[in-house]
Amino acid sequence: MLHQHRDLMEGFSNVEISVPQTLVLTSDGFDAFIELNDLGDLAKEEISDEAITKQFLEARFPEPFRSDIQAFLKVTCYPLAVRSSSMLEDAQFKSYAGLYHTYILANDHPDDRCRLNQMLTAIKKVYASTYFRAPKAFSKRVGNRVESEKMAIIIQRAVGSRYGDYFYPALSGVVQSLNYYPFSRMKTEDGIASIALGLGKAVMEGENTLRFSPKHPEILPQRSTVEDILKGSQKKFYAITMNDPDPQKEINDSNTLSRVAVHSVTDHYPVRFFSSTYSPSEHRIRDFYSKNGHQVITFASLLKYNTIPFTEILNTLLTLGREKLGCAVEIEFALNLATKPEEKNRFHVLQIRPMSAREETLKVKITEKEVGSAFCVSNRGLGNTVNREMCDIIYVRPENFDPAKTTQIAREIGEINSELTRLNRKYLLIGPGRWGSSDHWLGIPVTWEDICGVGSIVETVHNRINAEPSQGSHFFHNLTTLGINYLNVDPTRGEKLDYSWLATFTSRTESEYVSHIQTETVFTLKVDGRTGRAVIFV
Repeated sequence: MLHQHRDLMEGFSNVEISVPQTLVLTSDGFDAFIELNDLGDLAKEEISDEAITKQFLEARFPEPFRSDIQAFLKVTCYPLAVRSSSMLEDAQFKSYAGLYHTYILANDHPDDRCRLNQMLTAIKKVYASTYFRAPKAFSKRVGNRVESEKMAIIIQRAVGSRYGDYFYPALSGVVQSLNYYPFSRMKTEDGIASIALGLGKAVMEGENTLRFSPKHPEILPQRSTVEDILKGSQKKFYAITMNDPDPQKEINDSNTLSRVAVHSVTDHYPVRFFSSTYSPSEHRIRDFYSKNGHQVITFASLLKYNTIPFTEILNTLLTLGREKLGCAVEIEFALNLATKPEEKNRFHVLQIRPMSAREETLKVKITEKEVGSAFCVSNRGLGNTVNREMCDIIYVRPENFDPAKTTQIAREIGEINSELTRLNRKYLLIGPGRWGSSDHWLGIPVTWEDICGVGSIVETVHNRINAEPSQGSHFFHNLTTLGINYLNVDPTRGEKLDYSWLATFTSRTESEYVSHIQTETVFTLKVDGRTGRAVIFV
């Protein structure tokens, strides 16, 4: 697509746009691996992810695939991303995006055998994730057979530059054609982007990143005050750990990636380029890097001063993607900065896939009477539906909510979900902050397995959590893929969630932080996708 429209791409004078060097290990390799080691029955067995991984790691890797990978590694000396690319992963209406694993390798050990062993381990782990519980639960939900899934592997040159013992891109991000949370002059079709300094793990897992519309990069409601900027700016970023003296470490993010504090590497060029400076004495943020103050990642050089035609590139790619794929799209990307005057900045397209934006023909009408009788009202609802199928509600009790206990809260929800899933009863899930965030201080860090039976989700504001809505994470993508309605409720915007009404019910299940109640009759959920207004009432 980029080659066919080179004229559009060459219009950005100081930026080179390309796809990183990529090797594909086709699904034939997966089939050969499964057959050689007789692992096909694992698709039907209910065993732990750890047990599946153990069997895959102990299995033999088939020839000639092993020899091909060995030959490839002999001529590569740069970090590599080992990414999943399953048959079902990027389907338009039932996407498995984010359910499978990606591993990053420094690929810098002097011993070729060590590098080969690390690569084969990473591939086996991606293969193993095909049969993990979360993909199995998702397959059951969408009516697919786990046995029909096949896994290919993308081995992609990692985007970035080396800074000391770290390797990372200047920024990574994802941009989507549709913005389900438009604000001010924004329109749904203007799209939405999320970016972060360093590797894209922070974006894909819903951590603290910067969200903006590429059509309106100047509109940043989450950064309207100095306090907002200081509190919401990125404090840490992900980088590949280079020069690791212990090649025997297990291949996982905690060993191959570092979570680096921004303040510890202010001499790194990307940090300086994207930083503004906070002056405590003036209580003011100036849009340039200075050693005389506190560095704050604002991306002002990109979004405010347009030093690189970054937002124009995003808008061009979104338009091109919609035209070529014939639907709303989602694009993952990374930017590497030029460090010499004769060099160009490099914008890399890592993935493009359908966004799963289903067109609903139903016209939903919400009356003022329904708004008045509703126990939940939102002006930022995702989806388009009239749902009268639920009478179960799981909610996090606000009066004793503790951000330090969100991991425990996720477990409590998972236990109730298991029982309701066994009974085939969809439920409404209510709680504070970002659902599915890997940063447990920003919300409840549930996985898909924890909430696979959910029918609709409400995300509420709590004074002990400072987090924006969850859009942009793979977790959030899976919810939109399945058409699970998602409501954001903030009382300061005139919305409401009547916890006192919920408290009138006797809990069917009650744990330390979570209650499960059941209404006498089904309640009605209405979401008007054209306006974003949503109500839930009995």
